[in-house]
Amino acid sequence: MALSAVIGVPLRKPRREAGFGYVAPALVVIAIFFILPVLMLLLRSVLEPQPGLQNYETLLGSTTYLRVFLNTFIVAGLATFVAVIVGYPVAWMLAIMPEKWSRLVLAIIILSMWTNLLARTYAWMVLLQRTGVINKTLIALGLIDKPLPLVNNLVGVTIGMTYIMLPFVILPLIGVLRSIDPGILRAAALCGANKRQSFTRILLPLSLPGVAAGALMVFVMSLGYFVTPALLGGTSNMMLAELVAQFVQSLVNWGMGGAAALVLLIVTLALYAVQLRFFNPNKAR
Repeated sequence: MALSAVIGVPLRKPRREAGFGYVAPALVVIAIFFILPVLMLLLRSVLEPQPGLQNYETLLGSTTYLRVFLNTFIVAGLATFVAVIVGYPVAWMLAIMPEKWSRLVLAIIILSMWTNLLARTYAWMVLLQRTGVINKTLIALGLIDKPLPLVNNLVGVTIGMTYIMLPFVILPLIGVLRSIDPGILRAAALCGANKRQSFTRILLPLSLPGVAAGALMVFVMSLGYFVTPALLGGTSNMMLAELVAQFVQSLVNWGMGGAAALVLLIVTLALYAVQLRFFNPNKAR
């Protein structure tokens, strides 16, 4: 006998449509501020200055533009690599140190993210220039005889980008490293594993989702960065975001700018798909 017949009250079926009402405002915002601009970029890239794919042919067929693409990936890759190498031990230190000190250091790291980006980049320009603090200190210590070229080149861009992107590696890694049971490392030590084996065979594999999340975030953000490469890099180190700005602001060529921006978006989505394919923690469960 049905439950509704026993209690004398008809039961209402759960409304599956109710869930859509909660996400509808978010979907509208995404449609207006993301999907619509992307569609406008796509239309401009194939309609201006005349209908066709000539913008993509010019962009992908020119060695000058291909050099900009290559430089973009080199800078993003270097910044990601150095940020992971530097950020991993910092995140591990924050994960194992006393909570009081961990909160203090983490607050300092987060405070650096809140500082104005332009101010931080100009600070690095002062530090890295030929008469800056770094070169003067190295000369005073007798390590170098003449100032090193640390700005308007790949070195300056990599240093500035690494500093800015470092918190985006540390923050995802802290949560992953803190979730690892320390008993696993102690058990490995009792079984005869040394520190290197414990790191390469236990700690690093277990923390790979955090490494992948932080590396992907840094790499994708570096691909579209504009301020730091423009100030710390030279004309030979132009990145794709600078090229898009030049197309739109200086040349008023919305077709080429839209094509370059759309290529950057496709590369970003492809990297995100790779990350979901190989480093999805929900899939591992």
